[in-house]
Amino acid sequence: MSTPAEVRARAARLVLQVSTEGRSLDALLANQSSGKPQERGLLRALSYGTIRWHIRLSAILQQMLSGPPERLAPEIRALSLVGLFQLLHTDIAPHAVVSETVNAARVLGMPRAAGLLNALLRRCQREGAGIAARIDADPALAAAHPVWLVDALRADWPAEAVNILAANNQHPPFWLRVNRLRCTTEAYAERLRAAGMQATPHPFVPEALLLAEAVDVKSLPGFAEGWVSVQDAAAQLASRLVAPQPGQRVLDACAAPGGKTCHLLELEPELGHLVAVDVAGERIARVRDNLERLGLAAEVITADAEQPADWWDGQPFDRVLLDVPCSATGVIRRHPDIKLLRRDTDIPALAARQARLLKQLWPLVKPGGRLVYASCSVLKAENAAVVGPFLDAHEESSDVTAAVAHTWPAAEWRGGGQVGYRVRPGEAGMDGFYYACLQKSNG
Repeated sequence: MSTPAEVRARAARLVLQVSTEGRSLDALLANQSSGKPQERGLLRALSYGTIRWHIRLSAILQQMLSGPPERLAPEIRALSLVGLFQLLHTDIAPHAVVSETVNAARVLGMPRAAGLLNALLRRCQREGAGIAARIDADPALAAAHPVWLVDALRADWPAEAVNILAANNQHPPFWLRVNRLRCTTEAYAERLRAAGMQATPHPFVPEALLLAEAVDVKSLPGFAEGWVSVQDAAAQLASRLVAPQPGQRVLDACAAPGGKTCHLLELEPELGHLVAVDVAGERIARVRDNLERLGLAAEVITADAEQPADWWDGQPFDRVLLDVPCSATGVIRRHPDIKLLRRDTDIPALAARQARLLKQLWPLVKPGGRLVYASCSVLKAENAAVVGPFLDAHEESSDVTAAVAHTWPAAEWRGGGQVGYRVRPGEAGMDGFYYACLQKSNG
């Protein structure tokens, strides 16, 4: 059992590891399994919240100190941000914030910093709103996003950039994917209601249900038996574009953790063969775990999808799902550390790899077959700017996304003639995604 001060000290250590060591917050929290559920919940809230607003909080801290924040011990600097987050972004009682955050300095073995923290947090109580207002004159600081990303969003989404920035700072919704092999979406919603959980269907994603409140997956009716999975509604669109048919050979490239692999098999249990490939051995284990829980079967291969000569048996596929490695700028609300970990210099290398994957996997599609290009980036450089030149270079390919997704909102077919389909973060409650459905001619 941890004290409130100990939880705040642990949060400061996690924030420091993300911001200075480039660690994944999800991975760090996965190793924080000790303590009561309430303690783990507080740790998660403080860690995620401080990282989500880290850029803004750092600017406020700089204004509140007489010298540069770098003069503070790294642990105390991180703890200061945790304290400022509580005062400026939560409903925690201010006296508890000050008391427990100051005590956390002692937990960290730095009792001499207690006085500085006390003065800092009390000044925030008096002047924080005014300092924050001055900081917020800068749109990038107000939205707690790096300048490069704000500029990219303004360029790619001129009418929607403000909405995207706001959506990125919201708590992510809890979407479920109902296994249609076990029951209908309506029947599972009724099971949830019987268990005291409220859920609403998505307007155009048939298997998607939105839970009113996030819960431990173990408490979901039938979860262990494979009745339902956790997957954002936008991610569920991928399998709809693939549209697998009985007897077909299907490839899911870059498949881990396996959500789309399983959805394809749920949509069409009479597939001829499904191959799931991913280069990350530790993540491919999650594909197998998901298949086992859902009672599904696929050929799972640990290999680099970009090197088909190492794993492909030479038989072409009717359908290929290429979920490319990307900047993940469409899922920032789920992974706020992306704001700190991603750099603008990463984008050209990612786009080059995406283009190579598309080029290498296209020959695996049989004539008349289909490849679905998917990414959870919202940047044109990783989406239309990859797919467009590919279409220009391959006369046998065509963009049929609009025809396949005709039941989706027509308003989304926008973007100055860009190919594919864009989902804005927060739109219809979904994460940001991009899809392009490419058809290979029979000739």
